[in-house]
Amino acid sequence: MDLRRVVVLGAGKIGVAVAGLLTGSGDYAVTLADSDGEALARRAPDGVRRVQVDVHDDDALRALLTGHQIVVSALPFHCNVQVARAARAIGLHYFDLTEDVATARAVREIGEGSETIFVPQCGLAPGFVSVVAMALVERFETVEEVHLRVGALPQFPNNALKYNLTWSIDGLINEYCNPCEALVDGVPVTVPSLEAVEQFSLDGVGYEAFSTSGGVGTLCQTLAGRVRNLDYKAVRYPGHRDLMRFLVRDLRLGERRELFRDVIESAIPITRQDLALIFVSVIGRKGGLLTQESWAQKIYGDGFEGGRSAIQKTTAAALCAMIDLHGEGLLPQSGVVRQEQAHLEDVLDNRFGHVFGE
Repeated sequence: MDLRRVVVLGAGKIGVAVAGLLTGSGDYAVTLADSDGEALARRAPDGVRRVQVDVHDDDALRALLTGHQIVVSALPFHCNVQVARAARAIGLHYFDLTEDVATARAVREIGEGSETIFVPQCGLAPGFVSVVAMALVERFETVEEVHLRVGALPQFPNNALKYNLTWSIDGLINEYCNPCEALVDGVPVTVPSLEAVEQFSLDGVGYEAFSTSGGVGTLCQTLAGRVRNLDYKAVRYPGHRDLMRFLVRDLRLGERRELFRDVIESAIPITRQDLALIFVSVIGRKGGLLTQESWAQKIYGDGFEGGRSAIQKTTAAALCAMIDLHGEGLLPQSGVVRQEQAHLEDVLDNRFGHVFGE
């Protein structure tokens, strides 16, 4: 059997996890590329071809992609448009993880009408959470409310923010600083980040949730006119939002993002002892009765040296499942694909998607 040839761009935590999952499946020949040769040598999984390349060099990037079938961008969001253009020019299937709304919109524009598929926002949120939401929505005759709540949290918080770094700092800053998409009375709107705080508990643990950018993906466009109200909020431990709002708004670090990045990177430790919390709730009418249905899951990191964090597991698994579903003919075979076009049962039945049902 011929292996599907994949280039994974970016040897960070998620890129390495994606490369490891695809290679370990035995169905993909994977090249892992990064500008940092030392990171490649230190992190690349066994069986993965390593290539050091400057992704900002368009000629070098296109030379690397030539001869492959799929490209996965696990790069910072600001690199994705260049990768998407190269993929379109050469004729590769394209997948990425971006939470940045403007970047995702630009990638979709590049992919319109393509003979290959373009699938941005393939992570946990945006990504898998949209698949869950759509599956619940389809069970109702009419839908009043859709609430998406997702958190990447430390299992053992011990600082004032009650938070540890578990994923991209740039992505985190985007979440806290950029406008948020929502549906209000069936109409797409934007709302400020770090607002609309709510308290809830799950399994006896108290959490807070508040508006953040990017996690809703394309659901607002897909469900406009069909759902009355839809929102996405990040989940944190109580007290986190007030301190973060102080940094972003009162100290105006949201206007000085490089400084904000330096502060976060130097002051907040990373951890593998994390958990990914997913909670989706839909309210609508079934059989004429106002009904609520919810889907909740907690997924834990391995917590040991060499193990994968929960955010690595869930983000990489969601992306790899989408690649598999495309290969199995369970997704459209050309043009732009939205996350909610995947069926939840297909993802949960997938060898990579099993992580969401464990």
